[in-house]
Amino acid sequence: MPPPTESTILTSFLLPPSPLPIILPPSAFTALFPPSTPASSISHLYRLLSHQRALLSDAVRADIEDEVRRGVVQRRAVVRSRREGERAGGEEEEVGIERALSSTNPSPLHHPRHHTLRTILPTLDTATEDIETEVALLELEAETLLAEIRNTVGGLSDLRYGKFRNQEVGEGVRGALEGGS
Repeated sequence: MPPPTESTILTSFLLPPSPLPIILPPSAFTALFPPSTPASSISHLYRLLSHQRALLSDAVRADIEDEVRRGVVQRRAVVRSRREGERAGGEEEEVGIERALSSTNPSPLHHPRHHTLRTILPTLDTATEDIETEVALLELEAETLLAEIRNTVGGLSDLRYGKFRNQEVGEGVRGALEGGS
């Protein structure tokens, strides 16, 4: 089975599979209205909806055709630019990605497969600093979470032994229990 084309994918997801009369027959549409509604108004509304649906489907179909044409032009432009890059002996794709992503790297790699002492040391130093910063942030977050947990557990132990920091809470609970008995 050949892979689906852009046109078939867009058509299957964006266009309704059937016209309105097949999906919702006029008799079913009429049943949606109260019996006091004039039949002429219902049939007029049905024709109007059917017409609007057809116009919308035509517009979507035209947009799909335009998008397919733009896709072909884009694919050709990509192929053309790749060929020009190959002819010009342009840098490898990996080097471009490395330069784009690593603004902290003092010397971008010219040969990503072959590191030298000059290229690996600054990269390792930067990576080490990044990891140390991330570890420090994680330790700070862990300390904050531990303090919150200790505070919660401390509050629960007060509840267990009946020692409340706010005496009014204890008296309120005792009063509610004694009054409810």
